[in-house]
Amino acid sequence: MSVDRTVASAEEALADLARFDSIVDVRSETEFAEDHIPGAINCPVLTDAERAEVGTMDRQQSSFEARRRGAAYVARNIAKHLEQSFADKPRSWKPLVYCWRGGNRSGAMTHILGRVGWHARQLEGGYRAFRRAVLADLDHLPARFTFRVVCGTTGSGKSRLLQHLADAGAQVLDLEALAHHRGSLLGGLPTLPQPSQRQFETRLWHALRGFNHARQVFIESESRKVGELRVPDQLLLSMRAADCVRLELPLEARVRLLRDEYVHFESDAATLHEKLDCLVPLHGHERVDAWKRLVDEGRWDALVERLLLDHYDPAYLRSIGRNFTRSPQAQPLVLESDDPAAFREAARVLAG
Repeated sequence: MSVDRTVASAEEALADLARFDSIVDVRSETEFAEDHIPGAINCPVLTDAERAEVGTMDRQQSSFEARRRGAAYVARNIAKHLEQSFADKPRSWKPLVYCWRGGNRSGAMTHILGRVGWHARQLEGGYRAFRRAVLADLDHLPARFTFRVVCGTTGSGKSRLLQHLADAGAQVLDLEALAHHRGSLLGGLPTLPQPSQRQFETRLWHALRGFNHARQVFIESESRKVGELRVPDQLLLSMRAADCVRLELPLEARVRLLRDEYVHFESDAATLHEKLDCLVPLHGHERVDAWKRLVDEGRWDALVERLLLDHYDPAYLRSIGRNFTRSPQAQPLVLESDDPAAFREAARVLAG
């Protein structure tokens, strides 16, 4: 029986993606934006508009006419990629090519690249096989690591400590960075939308696969959701059973840190008012209206302090005690200021 050397099984390919010089995703631009294999480049053989046109033709005219139109688009697009994206690739180039399910789109690209003389491989099962592998790994990978959870009330600098830990060489899984969100009601990043749920999970999978199982992984005490994105169940279970470090920072330093991170609200009072309205069911109109007056008066330090003492601190303390079983035994880490040097030293000590 002959073996097709142009096809790579999902298990074979994903076990060692680094052996490929390039990962070529030939799906449309929207499919790619939803999620893709880390490091992949998007070289569509059918664009979104072309796929829609061919699909409509298939439904309204005939499958034959649709295939003929689609083949013309595929040939034209592959030619463009040969002349542009692949123009500088050497004879020894080894790409992995995939589409949605390892069918015609990636098959056409792989065939042409192979005829040119490159060692192209088509991913068997395509993106769907990759997605199944990601979900399967996220069900068992977290249990292989020893996590250490950084706890601390809002504004205590947990994310900054994680950044300094990473700089110090520690293994860090920064959920907020991967999710493009700071995790609270006001935590959306104004210029950076959140990724899709699939892409968030792919980023987690990629990060976990890169860690050494013999070393601890630092992670923040996040809730079940980071913005609109859900933390996978097994990762959440591993986090919540882990040893904790409790970061403590003086109130005035927390206010400075939060004003620095949320400075965009100080020039957009209308949006901040809308966000504060979401807290009316918890705190009532009288208290929320008082916070809004502080916004309108530009009394930012007073506003942040009231939000911390009246809303964020009580909510965080309830959540941490309920969800992180080892938080009562957390190692205290007391910083006297929000100076970067204090965070660097704390990270150095924690990283060992």
